[in-house]
Parts: sequence; C-alpha cells; structure tokens
Amino acid sequence: MKAQKIEYLHISTLLAFILIPLGGLTTDIYIPSLPAMAGDLGVSMQQVQLSLLLFMVSSGLSQLFIGSILDSFGRYRINLFALIVFSIASFIIALVPHIGVIYGMRIIQGITVSLIIVGKRAFFVDMYSGEKLKHYTSLFSIVWATAPIVAPFIGGYLQVTFGWQSNFYLLGFLTAAVLFFEWRYTGESLRKFQSFNRKQILNVYSGMLKTADFSVGLLIIGLSYSLLVVYGISSPFIIEKVYGYSPVVTGYSSLGSGIALMLGGITSKVLINKNLFLKINTAVILQLIFAGLMTLISSGANGFYVLLIFTLLIHFLSGFIFNNVYAYCLQRFSKNAGVASGLTGGGIYVISSIAGYGLINLFEIKNVQSIAMVNLLIVVLTFLGIFIFKRSVVRRGEIERFK
Repeated sequence: MKAQKIEYLHISTLLAFILIPLGGLTTDIYIPSLPAMAGDLGVSMQQVQLSLLLFMVSSGLSQLFIGSILDSFGRYRINLFALIVFSIASFIIALVPHIGVIYGMRIIQGITVSLIIVGKRAFFVDMYSGEKLKHYTSLFSIVWATAPIVAPFIGGYLQVTFGWQSNFYLLGFLTAAVLFFEWRYTGESLRKFQSFNRKQILNVYSGMLKTADFSVGLLIIGLSYSLLVVYGISSPFIIEKVYGYSPVVTGYSSLGSGIALMLGGITSKVLINKNLFLKINTAVILQLIFAGLMTLISSGANGFYVLLIFTLLIHFLSGFIFNNVYAYCLQRFSKNAGVASGLTGGGIYVISSIAGYGLINLFEIKNVQSIAMVNLLIVVLTFLGIFIFKRSVVRRGEIERFK
C-alpha cells in the first residue's frame, strides 16, 4: 500500500484542510437555489427541503461508526473511493433533474462526505503530535465554520448567473480536482491497523449514550445548531418569495448568519476560563429575550429587517452555547476521544436536522412570525436542556471543575 511520503506532508496537510469544510459546503451552497429548484422540478417546497435533511441524517448516522472502519481498514483508499463517488453523485444531480434521483444522490453524498471528513481529521492525529497537533486541531472549528459563511454567498451568485445545477457542477469539479492531488501527493497515514470488533464498539457507544450529562449535552448542541438549519432551509423562500429579493440577497443573509455563529464561537474561546454555567445560562436567557421580542415585533414591523437583525443576535448566542457544550462533550471521554468525536459530530447532524426539519413542517414556516415562533420553541427546549445538564454534572460531583 502507498504510504504517506514526508516530503509531501505539507501538501497533504493543505488538502486535508480543503476537505474538512466539504460537509458544510455541500449543505449550504444550494440554499439560495431552493425556491428555483422547487419551481424547476415541479415539486413542493417541503420536497426540496427534504434533500437537505437526507444529506444531514445520512452524514450524521455515518459518522457514528465510520471512525472504527477507518481505524481498521485505513484512510487512503477509502478516501479516494469516497471522492470518486461523491464527484459522480454531484454530476448526476446536475444532469438528471429528478427529485427521486436527487434524494438518492444526497444520501450517497452524506455517507461519502463522512468518510472524507472523519478520515482527514484522523490524518492529523496520524501524522502530527505534541504542539504541532494542538496547533492544527485548534484550527478545525475555524476552518469548518468557513463553509456556512462562504457557501451560500457563492451559491447565490451561481444561481443568478447559471442556475441551480451549477452548484452541483462546482462540487463535482472541485472534488475531482482534489482527487487528482490526493492520488498524486497523499498516501496511507495510519501506522497501526486495529481489528474491527463490532460488539466492543457497540458497548462503548452504548455506555456513552447512557451517560446523562453527555447525552443531554449532545441534545443542547444539536438544538443550538438546529437554529441554523431552520434559518437555512426556510429563509430562501421567505426572502425570495415573500419579500421579492434575489438569491444573492439570500446568500448575503446566510453569510451574516454564518459570521454571527462563528463570532459566538470565538467569543466563547476568549471567555474560556470563565464559569461554564454562568456563561451558558446568561447566553440562553438572552436568547429567550431576543426570540420573544422577535415573535412580538414580527407581526407589525418590516419583516425582512426583523428577520435579519434578530437572526444575527440569536445565532451569535447559539454559536457561543454550541462551542462551550461541544468542548465539554469532546473532553467527557478522554480514553475514547475518537469515538466521542464521531458520536458528537454525528449526533449534531442527526438531532439538528430532525428537529429543524420537523419543526419547519409542523409550523409550516411561510413568514417571519412563524420562524420566530420556531426559534422561541427551540430556545425554550435549550433552556430546559441546560437546566438538566447542570443537574447531571452536579450529580457527578464535577461542578467544581467548571467554576
């Protein structure tokens, strides 16, 4: 098997950072195109939104066990295979505009994206150690956050200029180009292959999910991210159909939402030494206030600006809560850090997509007031989750660690 060559390590590292945001790019790049897709395919808004849900659920569920597969069978060949399949799926979506075909290809994309992203995260653990490893892993969240910021912005211009298919052509050509460089410069980074023990793996996952503070923490970060999912799926129809703005405006609004989320995460890092529960309690109370005000004001004021201003505020606080609780979950099981990372990453996608899509259809979001009500409901659930989360940590006798 072709091993990773040290002389090409810097190129392989760059390629890994290019691929880590692929999941967010695949999700968000065609958000401004959702209304156009519904019209062109002759399907309902909910049917097009389902393509996002299928991708997120398939990607989330895949991440739950992919880490164990990569540890047993290696990263390199699986990564090349996943890139090939992902690229082909992207071209099929663009060339065969049928909603059933799109659903199938989105599920395939979700699985292959998980193989690529989890493998590339593992690459850094394989090839680096000490301060170098800490340096690179500290960049993961920043690199990952670039996709929700940049993707809708690019997608808006692609929609206006070339149509919705151009988003998937771009994904296909991009991954095909990366595939060439991966084949040319990278190799197998795993030094020691592990035996695949299904029963042992299931026992580890079961033990984690039965741990109250970890499970509730997973629910909190899933709900926090679902605010972004709800906005991403429903805002294009409100902005473009209700208020008559172009997909470019949708892209700019999603750009602002992504920046707010990232700034919330950065703020949480700046305040890393402050009391955990003081931080997240304050943040969720502010969220309750803003979500309540958004619900009250949206019925009378200019809806577009109400949507934009309150979304930025709520998503900033969402990013703040997300980063704090996410860090707790990742550190909860130090002896099984890889499994905890996969379970946390996959759990975020599964919980946020099911909660977000479920609430969108339950409330039939068609205006700013309905999206405000969904925001308020999610924030209330987050508040209750944080209350239970603190009680679970207190029961473990760990509260002193977070003061």
